[in-house]
Amino acid sequence: MPLVSVLMPTYEHAAFIRRAINSLRSQTLTDWELIIVDDASPDETQAIVKLYLADPRIHYHRLKQNQGLGAVLNWALRLAQAPLIAYLPSDDLFYHDHLASLVACLAELPEAVLAYAGVRHHYNRSALGQIEGYPLQLVQVMHRRTDDYWMERVELVTDDLERMFWSKLRPHGDFIGTGCLTCEWVDHPGQRHKLLREPVGGINPYRVRFNLKQPLRFHTTVGNYIDEVGHYRRFRERPDTKPAPDGLKIVLLGELAYNPERVLALEERGHRLYGLWMPDPYWYNTVGPLPFGHVQDLPRRGWREALRKLQPDVIYGLLNWQAVPFAHQVMTENLGVPFVWHFKEGPFICLEKGTWPQLVELYSRAHGRIYSSPEMRDWFETIVPGLADPDRSLVLDGDLPKRDWFMGERSPRLSQGNGEFHTVVPGRPIGLHPHTVAALAEQGIHLHFYGDFTHGQWLTWIEKARGLAPNHLHLHRQVDQENWVKEFSQYDAGWLHFFQSENQGELHRANWDDLNYPARLATLAVAGLPVLQRDNSEAIVATQTLVHQLDLGLFFTTMAELREQLADETRMAHLRDNVWRQRGQFTFDYHADRLINFFRQIANRRTEKEMVAKVPLTWPREVPAKTAAVFQKSRTFP
Repeated sequence: MPLVSVLMPTYEHAAFIRRAINSLRSQTLTDWELIIVDDASPDETQAIVKLYLADPRIHYHRLKQNQGLGAVLNWALRLAQAPLIAYLPSDDLFYHDHLASLVACLAELPEAVLAYAGVRHHYNRSALGQIEGYPLQLVQVMHRRTDDYWMERVELVTDDLERMFWSKLRPHGDFIGTGCLTCEWVDHPGQRHKLLREPVGGINPYRVRFNLKQPLRFHTTVGNYIDEVGHYRRFRERPDTKPAPDGLKIVLLGELAYNPERVLALEERGHRLYGLWMPDPYWYNTVGPLPFGHVQDLPRRGWREALRKLQPDVIYGLLNWQAVPFAHQVMTENLGVPFVWHFKEGPFICLEKGTWPQLVELYSRAHGRIYSSPEMRDWFETIVPGLADPDRSLVLDGDLPKRDWFMGERSPRLSQGNGEFHTVVPGRPIGLHPHTVAALAEQGIHLHFYGDFTHGQWLTWIEKARGLAPNHLHLHRQVDQENWVKEFSQYDAGWLHFFQSENQGELHRANWDDLNYPARLATLAVAGLPVLQRDNSEAIVATQTLVHQLDLGLFFTTMAELREQLADETRMAHLRDNVWRQRGQFTFDYHADRLINFFRQIANRRTEKEMVAKVPLTWPREVPAKTAAVFQKSRTFP
């Protein structure tokens, strides 16, 4: 029996694994076994490891399908024979005295259950213990064998190794450090914690990396807890809707951003949904396999053949700037399918990232174009005249929530209890500077700031605002859609982005704040909250126009003006009732039939154009008048 079992989890690390294994073979302590568990790597890992299997201390096991870090380590633990367990992830590195120093540390203190080494990290930094901001890393640790096992993917996906396993060892004894730097946590873009942690990683990059079809429970050390299992159960467990006789086959191309379950409103109307997803999503770029089901994914490899075989009625390209390159690639393949492009944000980021030419081509060449606001449509018309053709254009906000979340009764307002006004900002407090919070406090107006992950991005802001208004800034955790009505209806009003427009009524001067409908608009509408924004009456501002048209909120320039309006009980009661009555317009379901009619219109126009293209330009006298009329109409097509 060996003294130490070294567990090596590996996935797609063919470029790293030689160095890791060689670092183990160079240890001064030689009484070890290496248990490599390959989590179904698609690369050359297996072939590389075979070169080392002549060493009887090295054992290799390959899983048939990817199961995640916790399951891999549990496989290895069950195979381990030694009383001491160490870890060597296949992208990390031992220095020659690593195992010996850990063994000596545990031998010196029998009451200790775990020893940890100092570690080099982030290329040239080091720590003699736990790295600041991270749990103890696998490569640092050796522990005595216990009956405990690692938390697996089916329970929770997390980068918190303390939560996954170290906490289970603490009741067994002390954790002690060697005080020696003997290993390296190798810094590279593919590290697991980077894949998991927002804002670079997150649940969607993780899902894509491992092609996971099941809903997840997901919680990293820097993000909010996400329970897709419970959140989407109502959708996932209902049967598929029976296809309508005239139902469309719709390919969702790109990503769905926020409120992705909204697309089920199309499936509920008897249309078939298919997903063709962008390859490298950000954490908020929702891609498939979708956790709520009812959407069939097309393969990322071989998608051209899959589209030709499927013969969809329409390709629906969406939604944000990250999807532009892939959507452009699919559109330019010219697969003979009507292509509709729906863009939410943001054209200015495309300019910055160098994808502006592709964005312009998407708008110019798409058979149908959907704009997130009328102002966005008019702005693009200044870029390429003709893009606002009413026969080929639609205005529809991109990521409206599904109607199913608009349930529940309103809560009593906090102002009814303490006599002061309470306002809310879900997400980033854009335009609400610390001195603005202080000005609110002077008027007896409280600000409730929701989003614990967002709080972490605004720590300096929070510190300054609390210093200026200690009793009027309140922090709250993120609230999911099912609690929007109950939670947010207790406030008097909600903040949109608070900014002073500089466009002076000229579209060329407009920026993203001027053109955008922020996602929180629907969040506030669902709870019947009047919205708050700066008075930009001399400028072109999309939210200003919409709020005026529907009479949904208040406009002001000073906090004293805001207080005066909030104190107008008759006006505020009217606004609350008005928002509540019209809140259905802020659901995707409300617009689903209009969107389907647009798809049909685009598909029919394309069919007419193709038919006319086959008609000779020299018309015989017996050509029916109806056909001639179609030909004349086709001349208006771009």
